[in-house]
Amino acid sequence: MTLMTFNDARRAVVDGATPEQAARALVATLTPTEKLWCLDGDAPTWAGIEYLMGGNYHRAPFVGGEIEERGLQGIRFSDGPRGAVVGNATAFPVTMARGATWNIELEERIGEAIGQELRAIGANLTGAVCVNLLRHIAWGRAQETYGEDPHHVGELGAALTRGLQQHVMACVKHFALNSMENARFSVDIQVDEIALHEVYLPHFRRIIDEGVASVMSAYNSVNGEWAGQNRPLLTDILRDEWGFKGFVISDWGFGMRDAAKSISAGLDIEMPYRMIRAQHLANELEHGNASWSDVDNSVERIIATFLRFDEVLTGEYPRDILGSPQHRSLAREVASQSIVLLRNEFVGNERVLPFKPSSSVGVFGRLGDQINLGDGGSSDVWDLHCKTIYAGLNDALDNVVYDDGSDLQRASSLASNVEIPVVVVGYTYRDEGEFIGDFDPSLAAGFPPADEPEVLERFKTWIGSQPETVTPPRIEERTPGFSLGGDRTSLRLAPSDVELIRAIASSNPRTIVVIQSGSGVIMSEWVNDVPAVVQAWYGGAEAGTGLSDVLLGIINPSARLPFSIPVNEDDLPPFDRDATSFRYDRWHGWWHLARNNTAPAFPFGFGLSYTTFSLSDPKVELVGDVINIQVNVNNTGERNGADVVQVYATLPDPSSPPRLVGFERVEVDGHGVVTTSLLVPVERLATRDAQSHSWLPASGSHRIILARCATDPDAIVLEIAL
Repeated sequence: MTLMTFNDARRAVVDGATPEQAARALVATLTPTEKLWCLDGDAPTWAGIEYLMGGNYHRAPFVGGEIEERGLQGIRFSDGPRGAVVGNATAFPVTMARGATWNIELEERIGEAIGQELRAIGANLTGAVCVNLLRHIAWGRAQETYGEDPHHVGELGAALTRGLQQHVMACVKHFALNSMENARFSVDIQVDEIALHEVYLPHFRRIIDEGVASVMSAYNSVNGEWAGQNRPLLTDILRDEWGFKGFVISDWGFGMRDAAKSISAGLDIEMPYRMIRAQHLANELEHGNASWSDVDNSVERIIATFLRFDEVLTGEYPRDILGSPQHRSLAREVASQSIVLLRNEFVGNERVLPFKPSSSVGVFGRLGDQINLGDGGSSDVWDLHCKTIYAGLNDALDNVVYDDGSDLQRASSLASNVEIPVVVVGYTYRDEGEFIGDFDPSLAAGFPPADEPEVLERFKTWIGSQPETVTPPRIEERTPGFSLGGDRTSLRLAPSDVELIRAIASSNPRTIVVIQSGSGVIMSEWVNDVPAVVQAWYGGAEAGTGLSDVLLGIINPSARLPFSIPVNEDDLPPFDRDATSFRYDRWHGWWHLARNNTAPAFPFGFGLSYTTFSLSDPKVELVGDVINIQVNVNNTGERNGADVVQVYATLPDPSSPPRLVGFERVEVDGHGVVTTSLLVPVERLATRDAQSHSWLPASGSHRIILARCATDPDAIVLEIAL
């Protein structure tokens, strides 16, 4: 069949052709110039950088591979993952906060809402599904992922993908082993096959199996080759072993270094500019260093993916869906469900939390009345209507005062005159986030000498047609471009925050500490000085109202930590934010602590409630290829609440780390009992064989552990033979 336009290919699919067959037929009629145009972003490099650094990242989606004459709309990319970064969209809590909910159904609803807003601003592809493992809590971009465990991260990432792909194509990132920020352009991550496949890739495969449309490669090198031109990753594993049929895009600017290597390795689109490929690929093809068959394969994958998502990408979405009441309500629900109650001691004859609506409350600290959404880089969302913690409490209570804590004597005096002092401490985009810092001079060779005149004129015309995005007042204080962010230099609070906590606690025994951060904070030097601590993350537009709902007991906290918080820095594996080479193994997070017999300050999966729970009457049986587990979740208190049942497995091989293999959030009425079933496919217990480069089926006796956190002293241990 001869197909000249995308509409022809669309009709061919309706008539019975597969998307791959129709894409192949259309590619066969494209000219060499048209094929090459599909393989990078449409923006000129120098004008594109000027546009980006001028604050326009939030103005319009970035386009790649559009050929109007052929009806190919190209990708229109907008980033994530806490909302659409184009337009004045709804800012949801950061991904790590949503990881703390352990709520798969809720994450899918978030995906639906973000997908709707993305379509309203003209995007058809989003980089919202960020699932790199939190190997170390110092990682600056920790807030953009769900946690330290591959199963937990994979299930939530798959849920977000399902929700998003009701409206747009989703892109999962950064593939792979991207868990260091400052060194991301220079570090080579060394990893053996077992650690790679059992720890650092399972969550990516889970999302591939969910049907994600696209994959974004990482900046870093893996086992000696840049991820964006790494054939073992992009072809041998992703396509040949996993069967991925979508397309791969590079991370933005220097996501690849060699035009010929990248096309051979399986990278389909260099984003966002006409940069390295536009300069070199045609010449590499002419001299036989690159293959036109690889070019055809890439273009076919792009077009076939659009054909598979054609129905999803049809229809118009009203722009007033941005920040709609329904989405703001969802943001509040997520904010409250994400808050982890870490400590809640008695003062007198009652616990500090929840406190009564009639209480007089003081909010203290520089962050108490500051909009603090997190990273100021590519995940930044320009929501115009955000509630600080002070504003949220002030809306809910009649008697609330605020002090920034800059004068300790003044703050202490005020704290002694209120019933409940709330001290807000933590970090901002200045302390952690995407690193846009010192430029590596070696990268300069990738820039073209000048922009192509025709491309430049087309880009200028495109800019003029794009709507403006209103700049929130909080952004005006920043320097132009992205914030520096980066990996943390300290895992503890700033000394001024600790001084404020101690000053307020010495004045009022009912002090509550609220932590805003993207991952764990070591708090051993002060945590025993206060009766209550909550981890509140970067809580999005409704951070203040969501926290207020929890502190007042309107919402019973149900969140659980998605990572381990250590007592001391030395309890964690090494981390070097300036490394040029680093080795990853199978031991980090809760596995590392358990292997070294080191007790965490707060374990993976931990979180308190205003009620209490227990597990009882477990049953386990093997039904075909699935382990069927039943257990009673008992609410032993008076209040309705939700618990998270966690299933861990210990493998017969003592050298293998244990695994989280299942979890479920369960709502139980006060003094009630709910029987829940968890289905664990036996394949989750398979092990990787480095010799055959394949998976070995699970066999032998396995311990199945039903728990409420990774170190639960009341965990139920079962045995099952496979």
